[in-house]
Amino acid sequence: MKKSTFVAMILGTIGGILFALGMCMTLIPEWNAFQPGVIMGVVGAVVLLIMVLVWRKMENKEPIKLSGKTIGATLIGIVGALLLGVGMCLTMVWSNMVVGIIVGIIGIVVLLCLIPFIKGLK
Repeated sequence: MKKSTFVAMILGTIGGILFALGMCMTLIPEWNAFQPGVIMGVVGAVVLLIMVLVWRKMENKEPIKLSGKTIGATLIGIVGALLLGVGMCLTMVWSNMVVGIIVGIIGIVVLLCLIPFIKGLK
């Protein structure tokens, strides 16, 4: 395993755990930890951003250029993840099974649309 891959794996794991735990702390009212959850989620997101920058530097890759396609792919990914998450919440938290499954499937389809958007069709 290359050193850059190992560093990215470690930072990605730490950032992902911090972000996920922060979101749980924020969204589960029984924990009464909204403000610390927001702080922990932001710390996790910052660690994940640092992971991307460190990995790209170690792989000698050029910085990410902001273009319309990059912004569009990011927005499609955000919308797809939010739809999938809302579908899961509808199903598991609010006991609205049919609507939750439909919204979740729409989120999965939106996320699958990223593949042809980024790679293109041949």
